[in-house]
Amino acid sequence: MAKNKNRWKIQAAAALLTNAHITGFFTGKIYKGNLKGICVPGLNCYSCPGALGSCPIGSLQAVIGSSKFKFSYYIVGLLILFGVLLGRLVCGFLCPFGWFQELLHKIPSKKFSTKRLKALTYLKYIILLLFVIILPMTIVNEVGMGDPWFCKWLCPAGILEGAIPLSLTDSGIRAALGALFTWKSCILVGIIILSIFFYRPFCKWICPLGAFYALFNRLSFYKFHIDKDKCTGCGACSKVCKMDVTVHKTPNHAECIRCGDCVRTCPHGAICKSINLRKTENG
Repeated sequence: MAKNKNRWKIQAAAALLTNAHITGFFTGKIYKGNLKGICVPGLNCYSCPGALGSCPIGSLQAVIGSSKFKFSYYIVGLLILFGVLLGRLVCGFLCPFGWFQELLHKIPSKKFSTKRLKALTYLKYIILLLFVIILPMTIVNEVGMGDPWFCKWLCPAGILEGAIPLSLTDSGIRAALGALFTWKSCILVGIIILSIFFYRPFCKWICPLGAFYALFNRLSFYKFHIDKDKCTGCGACSKVCKMDVTVHKTPNHAECIRCGDCVRTCPHGAICKSINLRKTENG
């Protein structure tokens, strides 16, 4: 199977553009300019010293947990826009933390399938509902503010992109690190180890942003289409799918990140990419 070198270039460019405030990594200062008011499509911590924009999940929690909560039409609208236009193509091409997991998976080792662990894919929807929406909205302090539960307790990107680089340059932050840093570091180490042996475990099982975009995969403008006249049902596409999708039956499954491996593998050229509003066959 030919490698999709263009996807890797896009992933690298997206990660670089999302974290283009390079001087922040040396000064330990977070960028707070006007661009920080704009949400990026992928999971990228606000506190990363290189981050130019805001993480949509972090922003959504900040609004939900504020003492003067109002429905955030901007953040929710932006997430819906990304979802309707691209679906989980965002996960496959534009998410820095997704790319990080793929790089780890390149480390030579025995690789394991996650097909028998499909039940875990529903966990990310529970995390989206519980940690991103319900807990920040319902558990509040004396002034009516809720914690960003997912960012605070679960998100490994916050440790990797924010806490670690900031603590390396700021002695005050290093001195303040405690049990929460240790807990989230353990989560990060766990994701790193799992990513070496399993393909994108965080994306499959935990990421609430991936769960949100997954809701739009069958509705998004960007879709995969199966040409029934060409498809023989050989299953070659499904065998190469690292997201465990039965592509020839459900090409727009919620777990598909649009990586394109199936398109390049199909011996009959039966899988096509399309950008339209029409209902896609088989998915």
